[in-house]
Amino acid sequence: MTEKDLPALSIADLQSLLRRREVSAREAIGALRERIEAVDGEIGAYLSLDIDAALKEADTANVDLPLGGVPLAIKDIINVMGQPCTCASKILRGYRAEYNATVVQRLRAAGAIPFGKTNLDEFAMGSSTENSAVKLTRNPWDLSRVPGGSSGGSAAAVAADAAFGALGSDTGGSIRQPAALSGVVGFKPTYGRVSRFGLVAFASSLDQIGPLTKTVRDSCLIMNAIAGHDPQDSTSLDEPVPDYVAKLGNDLRGVRLGVPKEYMIEGIDPQVKAAIDAAVKQMNSLGAEIVDVSLPHTDYAVAVYYILATAEASANLARFDGVRYGFRAENPRDMLDLYGHTREQGFGPEVKRRIILGTYVLSSGYYDAYYLRAQKVRELIRRDFAEAFEKVDALISPTSPVPAFKLGERTADPLQMYLADIFTIAANLAGICGISVPCGFTEVDGHRLPIGLQLLGKPLDEARILQIAHAYEQTTDWHKARPPIAATK
Repeated sequence: MTEKDLPALSIADLQSLLRRREVSAREAIGALRERIEAVDGEIGAYLSLDIDAALKEADTANVDLPLGGVPLAIKDIINVMGQPCTCASKILRGYRAEYNATVVQRLRAAGAIPFGKTNLDEFAMGSSTENSAVKLTRNPWDLSRVPGGSSGGSAAAVAADAAFGALGSDTGGSIRQPAALSGVVGFKPTYGRVSRFGLVAFASSLDQIGPLTKTVRDSCLIMNAIAGHDPQDSTSLDEPVPDYVAKLGNDLRGVRLGVPKEYMIEGIDPQVKAAIDAAVKQMNSLGAEIVDVSLPHTDYAVAVYYILATAEASANLARFDGVRYGFRAENPRDMLDLYGHTREQGFGPEVKRRIILGTYVLSSGYYDAYYLRAQKVRELIRRDFAEAFEKVDALISPTSPVPAFKLGERTADPLQMYLADIFTIAANLAGICGISVPCGFTEVDGHRLPIGLQLLGKPLDEARILQIAHAYEQTTDWHKARPPIAATK
């Protein structure tokens, strides 16, 4: 194997080479740098790179650690000390993190090397990565299309072999949806399973950090490193963490999979539905029992999400005022003028839209009518899942109703953009775990576009859905396909 071939490897395969001393961590980072230089000008996955620091870490890397010497990309909403943390927003331009997020500390303790920050929708608010105030990220399978969002930079980097793996964050589908549209594996842990300390908050009761990888096994390797209780995060769950890799297997006998009727609706792209139907049959052939289930309050999920998420965003983003860090408007008349102009000039239109919506639903006279009612419906959605999981071990559905859409196609219609997450939002409202794995392709305008299969699991049942996803993955070749840009560069 030549150094040029290294970026196409999975984390597990790279790890094997590193441990056998057939490749050094420095060589892996050097190969990755060349790959990024070759493809990222067209894709735009990265906002910043810290190759020199990564090479220094590589020279002292202990490759016998679980992730020893493996370089990983980090979504630019997670703090890595000394590196930029812009959240793809003008208001944080020039800011460098003063500390490491807990997940970064844990990755480093496992031997991994964070080397670059990836693009996203500003403050993780979006489903296409078009809301970034810095640059546009393109889908490696078709450069005229979006990679999904908000973790679109991480998904595109992994898909294009410009990262061995990456971290993203998922508030309403922001790991799973871009994973589906970009043809990689995206895993959202149970709320509280992974520490949020050091993640710039969007919606604190919904946000969760997770991996984007080339294989399910790679997701398990990262989860082994980052999962677990953290006293610095008050929402962190103090529960034992299994060895996710050790739980993997190829047998689905005895597994009951539920197909929610509300997730197999009209409006799903016919090629997407056909791919999901084929995946269900494949899992059935592996021994899984397929059961029809219902999640009756699904229709309310999008509305509930955009009330609760915007309310929490309006509170969380109040700290960006031009006083302590980041962008500051020039020549203010007084303090109030400073606040107003800093936020007006520093935030993009989607962030402003959500702050306004959130402030409205929290305002006097509307709190009970919107926010309080949304919290009650959220509990009904949570109960739907709890009742479904009394009958089945996991739920199966499309990750996205459509393949990657054209750049600019939905930017003028926020409602259509919000509906891109229609199958992923409810999992965040319920706090359960979920994964998207490649399950096929559509043919659109001469391009093959990836399709994602979503599996949803009980709270803290990550090991089960990872095992189910791995069993399916190992009997298909969808995850092995590489986008055209991988073959031409």
